[in-house]
Amino acid sequence: MGGGGVSGRDALVTGLGFCLPGDDRPVFTVDDLWKVASHGRTCLKHQGVYYGSVGLSPAQFDERLPDVPGIFSQHYTDAHRFGLVSLVEACADAGLNIRGGDLAQAAILAGRGGIDANVDSYLAVLQADAATTTPDEAMQLFVRGQQALTPSDVALVQGALTRTTGPCFTVSCGCASSAVQIGNARRMIADGSVDLAVVTGVDVFGVNVIHNVQRLLHSAQRTYESIRVDGMPELLPSFDRLMRPYDRRADCVNHGEGSATVVLESRDHAHRRGAHAYGQVLAHAMTRDGLSNPLASDESGSSLVAAVRGCLGDRWDVGQVPYIHGGSDGDVVVTAFESNAVKQLYGTAAADLLVTSQEACFGHNGAPAGALGVALTLLMMEHGEVCPTANCEQPADNLAFDPLPGTHTRALAFDYALTCNYQIGGVKSAILLGTPDVA
Repeated sequence: MGGGGVSGRDALVTGLGFCLPGDDRPVFTVDDLWKVASHGRTCLKHQGVYYGSVGLSPAQFDERLPDVPGIFSQHYTDAHRFGLVSLVEACADAGLNIRGGDLAQAAILAGRGGIDANVDSYLAVLQADAATTTPDEAMQLFVRGQQALTPSDVALVQGALTRTTGPCFTVSCGCASSAVQIGNARRMIADGSVDLAVVTGVDVFGVNVIHNVQRLLHSAQRTYESIRVDGMPELLPSFDRLMRPYDRRADCVNHGEGSATVVLESRDHAHRRGAHAYGQVLAHAMTRDGLSNPLASDESGSSLVAAVRGCLGDRWDVGQVPYIHGGSDGDVVVTAFESNAVKQLYGTAAADLLVTSQEACFGHNGAPAGALGVALTLLMMEHGEVCPTANCEQPADNLAFDPLPGTHTRALAFDYALTCNYQIGGVKSAILLGTPDVA
């Protein structure tokens, strides 16, 4: 566990940018995001399975990054493109001039979970015949491979775009990846290592892979039932129905793709620039369930309780937190351990606690979830409204909290909030957020 400490400098969030599924165009800006999330809208499309597809056009990419040399850009994967676009959007939102050198000493931190975007580049290099490949083709394959064969792919091109001389690295911790990086960014700002950090979570779950997984799971269900152990759901996931977090009909997860970027600055640095602050990242902590089964989660909620308490430390009390941005993706196991954790943390006050999830707006997109949760929670705090849980219409009977079903926000003035993310294998991550000037 780490990150509960609060010594050092404040870490303000001053920029938010996205490259996420939308209706007729991708979600790029804060306004785009709020229009979707505040109405509980789903941007999932049915392609045999429900899937969150970004649909970023070459023109939309070129508009935001017009001067990237073609020798590099022609070999970008979708992960590169999504991550670069959300970074550019976040920096524009923060009033930072990338080309003017504003990020020359910034920390550029990426979170990556999946490898789908890397596979085609890997196979192209692996299957190339050296005897028949021309020198030009060989050079193109070399560039393609160097940019795309590792999980550090996005950090590599973001570092080149910003020309940073500061820290630049990737964390791979599944769906908690960018949440962990936000914790790292807060600590680096607090201890004076950097004044500015840009955190991007980006993943691509290929729809062709999802299709094949769906076919495989249908044939595997009977065998699965014979080997299932405690902590594993009764049913394997299905992707041909809409995900419904916290709903009594929840029985599936819909995947997607995309990117979310958060800009963090020290308070002094932000004030010198006259930057707008959405809020603060006050603390981060994470735990693991400690189970021998790498695919299971402890439904008791005890490790999530430990993460939250580690995050709050001795400075804050859970009674100061009237809202939690949940990490539910429609998996009933996630709902179970979140509900059990809330009971342990809040006791009889749990029924009044608001816990919502907007995963069904864009699909479960992996590494972006942490950065997206921070962005959504800070926007709710700023608006004084909590967004509903997308696709939740009939709250599950076993919930200890109010998931705010429907398609309307609820007014709530709050200065503190938690946002939680999880990784298969029992990782529990908790981030404490606050309004810009709260202590």
